[in-house]
Amino acid sequence: MLMANTNVYLTLLLLLSVLKWVQSTPHSSTNYVQDACSVTRYRALCINTLAPFSTTAKTSPSKWARAGVSITIGETNKVTQYLMKVKNYRTMKGSYKIPLSDCIECLQDAIDQLHGSLGVLRKLNARNFYAQMGDITTWLSAVLTDHETCLDGFENPRGKQAKMVRNRVLRSSYFTSNALALVNKLATSGLDNTVA
Repeated sequence: MLMANTNVYLTLLLLLSVLKWVQSTPHSSTNYVQDACSVTRYRALCINTLAPFSTTAKTSPSKWARAGVSITIGETNKVTQYLMKVKNYRTMKGSYKIPLSDCIECLQDAIDQLHGSLGVLRKLNARNFYAQMGDITTWLSAVLTDHETCLDGFENPRGKQAKMVRNRVLRSSYFTSNALALVNKLATSGLDNTVA
């Protein structure tokens, strides 16, 4: 009798936990981020990093574009801080000293371009929409160029530190690529009613 009650109790407990999990991860939220990220090249990265925006962005291309650029700013900042630590602690020596300095300069320029893009995304309006989209896509393309310039200095990395620098900058470029894809989606779908 005690064993039967324990089994019923465990079954009910399992059922309640499954129901709670289903309620906490609404199917539509998952669909929103998957739909938004469907245009990106690095889809898994996009879904993983932008999932928290699902409940606010829903089907709004402008909100997804803003989220993509915001996440990219954060990632690029982290990579830049990492590169500055590497430079300040002088762990990168020899032929990588100059490429490291160039890389930092490129990523600082990229951060400026990203902030400019986000600023325009926050002020979209119907009258200037296509000019604004042109500016943003130009700036994000320049950010990708900054990443490529940085990566050129670490093309065939030798040593653990050089490989880590390359991998971090490369990953940051994936964020930028995704953000650009989300901005292009916004440009083709037009200004939505949920820009606020």
